[in-house]
Amino acid sequence: MLELAILGFLAEGPLHGYQLRHRIEHLSGHARPVSDGSLYPAINRLVSAELLDRRTEPGSSAAPRHTLSLTNAGHCELLRRLRDANGLDISDSTRYFTVLAFLSHLPDTADQHAVLRRRLDFLEQPASFFHDGDRLLGADDTDDPYRRGMLTIARATSHAERTWLRETLA
Repeated sequence: MLELAILGFLAEGPLHGYQLRHRIEHLSGHARPVSDGSLYPAINRLVSAELLDRRTEPGSSAAPRHTLSLTNAGHCELLRRLRDANGLDISDSTRYFTVLAFLSHLPDTADQHAVLRRRLDFLEQPASFFHDGDRLLGADDTDDPYRRGMLTIARATSHAERTWLRETLA
């Protein structure tokens, strides 16, 4: 997720590490904060793999700043990761929203729609947070108001997303 977000934001233009971290934080929200201890090693891996270019520029004060930009190989890698999004990139909401945030970078609508179809297929599978043996429990199956709330919210969110996906794919 982190590397995809780095590639995606840098596809929109060069950024300093500080700017990049704030954009990623706004995208992932409070659910997955981004620390320097995770961001900079990810940047270093992408630079080592020649997917990013790092230039040193004079800073506004005495300290130099590092500007990051996407290489051609990095752009190809971004497109590959978007096109091949599957598994947790489809089933985990935060990871999927990262894919969705940059999906418009895929130039082929058919590739975009293939990703959306995988998400729709996932959402159309029966699911619940709770089970009674082999039976999935819904909001009407529990007396616990908090579990009922979880299930009600999940059902409404899933319904809204499936509606949007079907409209987008039509």
